[in-house]
Amino acid sequence: MNLHQFRFVREAVRQNFNLTTAAKALFTSQPGVSKAIIELEDELGVEIFRRHGKRIRSLTEPGKRILISIERILDEVETLKRVGEDFASQDQGNFVIATTHTQARYALPKVLTEFTKRFPKVRVSIQQGSPGQIAELLSHDHADIAIATEGIANTPGVLALPGYQWQHVLMVPLSHPLLNQANVTLEEIAKYPIITYDKAFAGRSKIDAAFAQRNVTPDIILEAIDADVIKTYVEAGMGIGIVAGQAYDPDRDRNLKVISVGHLFGNNVTHLGVKQGAYLRSFVYTFIELFSPTLTKKIVEQAMTSGADTYEI
Repeated sequence: MNLHQFRFVREAVRQNFNLTTAAKALFTSQPGVSKAIIELEDELGVEIFRRHGKRIRSLTEPGKRILISIERILDEVETLKRVGEDFASQDQGNFVIATTHTQARYALPKVLTEFTKRFPKVRVSIQQGSPGQIAELLSHDHADIAIATEGIANTPGVLALPGYQWQHVLMVPLSHPLLNQANVTLEEIAKYPIITYDKAFAGRSKIDAAFAQRNVTPDIILEAIDADVIKTYVEAGMGIGIVAGQAYDPDRDRNLKVISVGHLFGNNVTHLGVKQGAYLRSFVYTFIELFSPTLTKKIVEQAMTSGADTYEI
């Protein structure tokens, strides 16, 4: 048996048992993948996949156990590679961050500015997506770290580290009536058309829960994944915006006013996700501490050996 066979089995499962797309993902031929899997099954003496004709449909019971071992072996191989890379070049390499637009636009600029000063030879790539897509990139070794508010803490095989807390704010035009209210309520907010995040992004679940608990139905006329898009339509007069507090930019948002509403929607936590069992290069620890100073290398190492999915400080 060999690593190529293990990679073929893993990719076949990742591609929903489609050997053609698995072969394309691995830059090889479909017959080659099929032959390698059959040879592995012959060597092990069990069928890994259930088949219908020439097509594979699902994992057998022994196949499920074999996949767990294959995932573990390939993770260890990746760790070996990273150990070698780290010791061969302590201050250079590629660093992939999977994150949402809000984090990339508002939370990362200062961190990455300092990071690139310290590690000028490290090439940073930011991959943006939904929380689900971000977690998948990390799980499939296409990213070194993931940053988001939702999704990460509930992903198997991913350790979620607390980055920072934040609250939502209202963004309204300069002369909006809500600016005259001493204490804005959910009932008053619901009188106006609302523009806010898509349900998968930036604490939207807490917004919905707050209205539901008060039996108030908000008039959400537009949803977006991008805080800048939300603010653009608020400026156009379509409604009021509910966005993450860190998305307020005094220079850019001169035509808008901010109203604090953390007392209505509560606190949110942005997490940094790392793959459990992964080997983190030295500059990744530095990045994590720059992003959240309480997450020192010692604390991160303790968290990674704790076995928990979420680590709180």
